[in-house]
Amino acid sequence: MTDIDAPLPPDKLGRRLTEVYDLVGPLYRRAQRSVEQGLDNDGLSVGVRAVLTLLHRNGPMTVPQMGRAQAISRQFVQRMVNDAAAQGLVEAVPNPAHRRSSLIRPTEKGSAVISAVLEREHLLLRKVGGGLTDAEVTSCLRVLGELLTALDHVDLG
Repeated sequence: MTDIDAPLPPDKLGRRLTEVYDLVGPLYRRAQRSVEQGLDNDGLSVGVRAVLTLLHRNGPMTVPQMGRAQAISRQFVQRMVNDAAAQGLVEAVPNPAHRRSSLIRPTEKGSAVISAVLEREHLLLRKVGGGLTDAEVTSCLRVLGELLTALDHVDLG
């Protein structure tokens, strides 16, 4: 094992992970602005897009499940679900596992809208340069996943 493959000692790891946080904030804000600009034509907010994406990828979910998956409050998710429902993009259906917590699922219109949005974003992300390898992307996902797990204790409000 080379030095680059050895686990970092805690102090050095903390400093290196600070570099990651320093990039994640601006990356998130720029990506959000880019998504907002792309969504303007669809009449979607970033929050409604997030709800539709979750349902597209995971199938029907409850509002609390979506909140946990996105690390945002149940109340915010409920507002986004209400907005999506008002646009005819999602609908509530009975939840066989829990009478009082309906499952939310996309309508045909919602599925078509999010499929078009995700395809447009995929075409944009294909243009990312840098000759990135699958191993590098896998490592990035692992690091970001560990950072997210380390913050599991944070109250979402």
